[in-house]
Amino acid sequence: MRVLLADKLSDSVVSNLQGAGCEVKMIPELKGGSLTAELAAFQPEVLVVRSTKVLAADFSVATGLELVVRAGAGYDNVDVSTASARGVFVANCPGKNSAAVAELAIGLILALDRSIPDNVMDARNGVWNKALYGKSDGVKGKTLGVVGLGNIGKEVIQRAKGLDMNVVAWSRSMTDAKAAALGVTALDSPLDVAAEADIVSLHVSSNAETKGLAGTAFFEAMKQGAFLINTTRGAVVDEDAMLNAIADKNIRVGLDVFSNEPAFKSGDFKHSLADNPNVYLTHHIGASTAQAQEAIAEEAGRVIVEYSRTGDVPNCVNLATKTAATHQITIRHLDKVGVLAKVLNEISVASWNIQEMENVVFDEAKAACAYIRFDGVPDDAVVDRISALDDVLAVNIVTL
Repeated sequence: MRVLLADKLSDSVVSNLQGAGCEVKMIPELKGGSLTAELAAFQPEVLVVRSTKVLAADFSVATGLELVVRAGAGYDNVDVSTASARGVFVANCPGKNSAAVAELAIGLILALDRSIPDNVMDARNGVWNKALYGKSDGVKGKTLGVVGLGNIGKEVIQRAKGLDMNVVAWSRSMTDAKAAALGVTALDSPLDVAAEADIVSLHVSSNAETKGLAGTAFFEAMKQGAFLINTTRGAVVDEDAMLNAIADKNIRVGLDVFSNEPAFKSGDFKHSLADNPNVYLTHHIGASTAQAQEAIAEEAGRVIVEYSRTGDVPNCVNLATKTAATHQITIRHLDKVGVLAKVLNEISVASWNIQEMENVVFDEAKAACAYIRFDGVPDDAVVDRISALDDVLAVNIVTL
């Protein structure tokens, strides 16, 4: 199996892949047209990316591509729709960078409270201003609002508890039992969190439903002088609404992600938010600790090895959770060559579109049972023909 690494993974992970029989080619920072050209030339079965975008054109030239692994939690840099249409699995590495992102979120909270970057800049510029910087509130006893309770949100809560903060939270999956286990107060909506908290930290996935989640109503609900932390994706925050809240309510924000982030690793940088004294920007480094990167690399390697050995894709993000199947036909049959081929031929003649299929074999391998879910109109004549096939023991059909 040919594996193209479009970013640098550790030597140990590369060795593990090679030990599993993979041919590995690693070209760090491969992107854009150079990625497309390399895919066309190398024709890998597996592609691993971090921040590199994988677009429709890349799938078009990589005709043998079977699996794209995003070495990280999010996967919005991969054209998942095109991947699905071409039958390419997309997997991610969730939870491996959670501690790193949580650490940065807490760091941004403390930086805002103590004005640490401004302290440092003034000191470097020969300015001493203890009278100004000695007036922070402190975070002990403050209320932290966490929006989203995935792995990162939970890690943030754990650290906030260590700082003696009170925590309120919201997520779609919130239950009383989950709130009790985390030691937080559950609220009914993100707006409720915004209204209740002194500091809000966002930890939702970036998708159509969460785009602009922190918008005008959200900022209107926030307290005067509250903090907002965003270490998820820039699209979750409406920056125009945020700037209005900064001007009108003295909201202060710590952002690891924002609009129009540079695509390069280093170089000249200019952004309107960088000049705003109420905004602290970091360089989208939430997951960028050595510990996190090694854990992510190992997980990416595990996904590939498991796929190469079994055909299963751990952490797959683009398999349908519900198909268009309307009926299930169950066929008990002798475990002989050609039985299912004849069954599938009858299904094809009936124009039933198979959506899901599984065949299990009984002990001693004398008989088996096939479960076939399909979209189509059931027909007694088809069932009778399948039942009459040699080596078919019994047939049953049910509506789903």
